[in-house]
Amino acid sequence: MTIILALVIFSILIVVHEGGHFLAAKKAGIKVEEFAVGMGPALWQVKRGETVYSLRAFPLGGFNRIAGMEGPDLDDPRGFNRQPLFKRMGVIAAGSGMNFLLAILIFVFVFMVLGIPADKNIIGRVEPGMPAAQAGLRPGDKILMVNNTPVNNWRDLVQLIYRYPEKEITMVIERDGRQQQVGLTTIRDPQSGVGLIGIGPTWERQGLWTSISLGLRQAYEITRLIILSLLQMITGKVAPEVVGPVGIIQLVGQAATYGLANVLNFMAVLSLDLGLINLLPIPALDGSRLVFLTLEGLRGRPISAEKENLIHLIGFALLMGLLILITYNDLLRIFS
Repeated sequence: MTIILALVIFSILIVVHEGGHFLAAKKAGIKVEEFAVGMGPALWQVKRGETVYSLRAFPLGGFNRIAGMEGPDLDDPRGFNRQPLFKRMGVIAAGSGMNFLLAILIFVFVFMVLGIPADKNIIGRVEPGMPAAQAGLRPGDKILMVNNTPVNNWRDLVQLIYRYPEKEITMVIERDGRQQQVGLTTIRDPQSGVGLIGIGPTWERQGLWTSISLGLRQAYEITRLIILSLLQMITGKVAPEVVGPVGIIQLVGQAATYGLANVLNFMAVLSLDLGLINLLPIPALDGSRLVFLTLEGLRGRPISAEKENLIHLIGFALLMGLLILITYNDLLRIFS
């Protein structure tokens, strides 16, 4: 199920990205010969106007066939290569633009429909098999004290539990209007070393305008953090931490254990990642195509198509090699 969920997320992100190229090309009057969902041989296809819409056998991603980008249709008057520079740059940049838009819409949906964690000392979720579940705590229980220390909000509650890794604690809770005392032993988080009992907060839904504001702010902050992390890795300030498809599948599985909101938030972060990475000036990615178009604008004439295609081919081969290496490291980390 984790693999299926990861494939669905991958496919949505890539189809949305390709959909950005498709819509921008249509808006610019560029001929789109095919828009496909999935890869491999076609299972179903229909032609509407000049474009073939197809469903492919392997449900992973999708693609566009835009006239004038490659192949035998370079002389088509409505081809990509015959369009003004600003139109071509818009088509290339639109894929990442759609990924940014998708991330914002996901964040807005989560804030408005699912809500955000409330800073209340009320349990919203109890993880099976954890100390809280074993002690009989339930969603809706209000925690009043931890080891005789009053608790007024979720922040105070978390900080108190953190102090007692692998120790017995006594909690006073309120359930159905009555108070009772509960004893349990915390576990130690293997990464941070703090105490955990396996509970989560309640969630509160936000209004439309608040959700839009929070969604835009969330997308901006995460984008800023991604860029900062990339710069720190490039300059050697932090060790590179990169995961491939296998690592992402594992992270999707971890997010799924915490509910739909976490899966959607993770999907939004991946969409921002995809949008940003595609804008990097790496051969075979959209960013390198934008670089070539910028050089064309500065020189007044395009770069040789043969040279550009060769650079993209080499870049694609290097990316595939890097992907294989990252996947190998993901497998080593998981099995170790």
